[in-house]
Amino acid sequence: MNIGVPRYLIVGMAAVFSAYHLVLATYSLTQHIPHSDLPIFIAMALYAAASAISLVPVGPTRMPIWMASFNLVVVVALPILVTSQLDPTRHNGYATWYVAAVGTLMTITSTRRRHTFAWIGVAALVVQSIYWGGLGTLGGIGVVGSVVWVGVSHVVSNGVLKATRDGQRFAQAEREATDWQAAQEAHVFERQFRLDQTSIMSIDMLRTIQATGGDLSEEQRQECLHLEGAIRDEIRGRKLLNDAVREQVMSARRRGATVTLLDEGGIDDLSDEDLDRVLNKLAAALKRTDADKLIARTVPEGSDVAVTVVGLRTVGDGSASALGQESLEDDEVDLWLEIPRSV
Repeated sequence: MNIGVPRYLIVGMAAVFSAYHLVLATYSLTQHIPHSDLPIFIAMALYAAASAISLVPVGPTRMPIWMASFNLVVVVALPILVTSQLDPTRHNGYATWYVAAVGTLMTITSTRRRHTFAWIGVAALVVQSIYWGGLGTLGGIGVVGSVVWVGVSHVVSNGVLKATRDGQRFAQAEREATDWQAAQEAHVFERQFRLDQTSIMSIDMLRTIQATGGDLSEEQRQECLHLEGAIRDEIRGRKLLNDAVREQVMSARRRGATVTLLDEGGIDDLSDEDLDRVLNKLAAALKRTDADKLIARTVPEGSDVAVTVVGLRTVGDGSASALGQESLEDDEVDLWLEIPRSV
């Protein structure tokens, strides 16, 4: 249980307190209060074994059922063994050590989140004490105190468990908030980067439009269309773009080719070195082809290929393409390239 105190320190304190009851039992034997020592020795051995097993600082915080069951059997047996050798009409002094021992063992059981077993154990102690010495013994030999210990342990244990769960929820919420903030900052950075790229590409043409009052030549209008395609690339192409790729894509469009770049996130996990290598190969492929249609697309993660590049050349008179029909006779593959994710 994470309460800010080392577990071994708590276990050590509990062990010392548990051992104290064995000291009291030994002292009562020296005073010759019990009629016979053998049942007392058996009770001491059972209690020592249960305490040692319960306090071993390994394993889960929540006590296993078998261990809680063993503790319950021990606390039922202790009063029977000890009181069989005591006279309820006398003042037995430290010979009633078993009462505090039962309270201690059940407090440990309750602290380790086996509350039902702990309450059954102290209830058995109450019943046995009344049967042995009457109602008066409940306060006289400390039975009430043992019950109170278990009650306090139950409340504190539940409170600490709730605080731990709340802390875990708060930590999870903090991580989610941090992730959300990082994602938002990434979106802002990405948006700002794309805006800067758009501004760099379009600023000269915008100034030309302003200077001419929108009266552009046919060549300038065509250049505007090329710039529109470049801006679209910044949105759909994302990581498929570097300066070399942008230059070759614009060169291909200016000679009349149709270029499509599609980044679907397949290369987001590449290192900067691998990404530069992939993009430089893409730029080289675009430079050496004179295909009429160029399509570069990322491949989903899990494949050895990072990017596929297809170049198509229109053959025949192009009538089928002009009518919007798909025909293998109008297009032939001029370029087919798969760029690997790693060398």
